[in-house]
Amino acid sequence: MILRNTLITSLLFSAVLFSQQKKAYKINTIAFYNLENLFDTQDDPLTFDDDRTPNGKDHWTDEIYAQKLENMATVISEIGTDLAKNSPAIIGVAEIENRKVLEDLVNKQELKSKNYGIVHFDSPDRRGIDVALLYQKALFKPKNTSNHELMIYDNTTNKRVYTRDQLLVSGYLDGDLIHIIVNHWPSRRGGEARSQYKREKAARLNKKIIDSLFVIDPYAKVITMGDFNDGPNNESIRKILGAKSQKEKVSLKGLYNPMYKMAKKGIGSLAWSDSWTLFDQIIISKELLDSDYSEYRYYKAGIFNNDFLTTPRGKYKGYPFRSYSGGVYTGGYSDHFPVYLYVIKEKR
Repeated sequence: MILRNTLITSLLFSAVLFSQQKKAYKINTIAFYNLENLFDTQDDPLTFDDDRTPNGKDHWTDEIYAQKLENMATVISEIGTDLAKNSPAIIGVAEIENRKVLEDLVNKQELKSKNYGIVHFDSPDRRGIDVALLYQKALFKPKNTSNHELMIYDNTTNKRVYTRDQLLVSGYLDGDLIHIIVNHWPSRRGGEARSQYKREKAARLNKKIIDSLFVIDPYAKVITMGDFNDGPNNESIRKILGAKSQKEKVSLKGLYNPMYKMAKKGIGSLAWSDSWTLFDQIIISKELLDSDYSEYRYYKAGIFNNDFLTTPRGKYKGYPFRSYSGGVYTGGYSDHFPVYLYVIKEKR
């Protein structure tokens, strides 16, 4: 409740600030959402998706799938509407099975009028889950897209660990060139320490992609987002990516993590074992901090945790209202809250 009251106060202050400046701003939302296993009902013989079929362990029927799509569309349609008065211009998503589920999602009534485009590549993940980018075609124009394979080998067996690729999309947001990387780094299955090397490998790949953009343009506007399965203070984020917690310490070609202060206060995007974690993050390059009023620049970040997204009762009251729990479909949304940031520029 304290978090929500603080957010409301902050938004009211923002509205007053904009009116006092007597300037008109363009405001757009950039977001990320882990959709918690958005699978269709068809069995893919090439992946381990058998549980998410009508005859599988989860009894994943057409009716449940339709409700899951409805829930995801409702959430996405409301992210960022407080200030931007629009659903996200750009949203990265994780834990989606294929392009078909994305097409079904963007064609739901809540999103259809937004005319979302899709950037998606199939990953070699054994469960068949991928990352993707959705964008409003009227606001964002993709220029280049590419997926970057994460090669990891098990420390014990030396066998390859098949996981998600990292997706890079470069394009123009209302004329401003922005580069977006969507991530879903390896999980902590087997324990945080034992699996740490996997996420550090993912961080090095992410850093390589970012550095390649800076070679072309040291002033590139870069946003790396996703479910990192590590928090802002883990070595993968803090040391390998070098994401800073303070704006004034970010140098040219450096990165700023606006989620750090939230995590330090114990605010999270998912809960586990009676504690909150902030694995879902959006990290930005220095140029998004320094742009002048004629170009988009970072304004603020947040976690979209409205009441309807929280578990209404029981032991896990207040936690993200996940769609599947204890072997039963709950009618909920996801085990993650979405995260977002606003970018603004002065209207001309």
